[in-house]
Amino acid sequence: MTVRENLGFSLLMRRVPAAEAQQLLSAAVASLGIEGLLERYPRELSGGQRQRVAMGRAIVRNPKVFLFDEPLSNLDAELRVHMRAEIRELHNRLGATTIYVTHDQVEAMTMSDKIVVMRDGKIEQTGAPLDLYDHPENTFVASFIGSPSMNIFPVTIGENGSIKLSDGTALAIHAPLPAGAEMLCGVRPEHIHLSDSGMHAFARLVEMQGAETLIRASVGPLDLVIVVHKRLSIAPGDSIHVAFDPLRIQFFDPQTKKRASFQ
Repeated sequence: MTVRENLGFSLLMRRVPAAEAQQLLSAAVASLGIEGLLERYPRELSGGQRQRVAMGRAIVRNPKVFLFDEPLSNLDAELRVHMRAEIRELHNRLGATTIYVTHDQVEAMTMSDKIVVMRDGKIEQTGAPLDLYDHPENTFVASFIGSPSMNIFPVTIGENGSIKLSDGTALAIHAPLPAGAEMLCGVRPEHIHLSDSGMHAFARLVEMQGAETLIRASVGPLDLVIVVHKRLSIAPGDSIHVAFDPLRIQFFDPQTKKRASFQ
């Protein structure tokens, strides 16, 4: 079937009057910008064009709810970025509730008003994208939301809330937790910065990504991923100093993996 026939198939099966069907089809075609594709066949369409036609088949039915099940998983990186924007704009125009299933946390963060993070059929956390990013309920959400993932590592709470690594290395941060408690400490890569007087570390791998630099570094027994939002003249093996943003540290219970409360 041609694109026109594909778009109108459900209307034909529902015996929608021809004039009404044409009006619905024209509205869908205009909203998706596929006017020039109507006489083409599927084999003549690109991946992005096929996605638009698939959305058009749903739009002509004027649904109250859209369900997208990983619609961009088979597209290349550049086309995924383009189609993310198109689907978001389409949602804004139509105003219909949209449920979007994805394993790509970037899609979830950039496209949603509310995220429901699930694992093994159970809901781990629900909330606005930035709420989940800033306040993950457990280590699974903390690791899933964010790219690169949050650094999570075991620590022991010393006297006066001091934090120590497994080899006794002291971190320049404190936590209102009882002395002797064993916790998991979480810090996002962008919340670690280079400092003249911070903890001594060695750069193991340096990835120049244009506007930012990703550094994989060793601090004693600890491996850290650091994101710096500028270009740096650092090479693997270089000695550096790093510091954590003390206001952006998360702590999790090592048994339950849930975020610790300081109440």
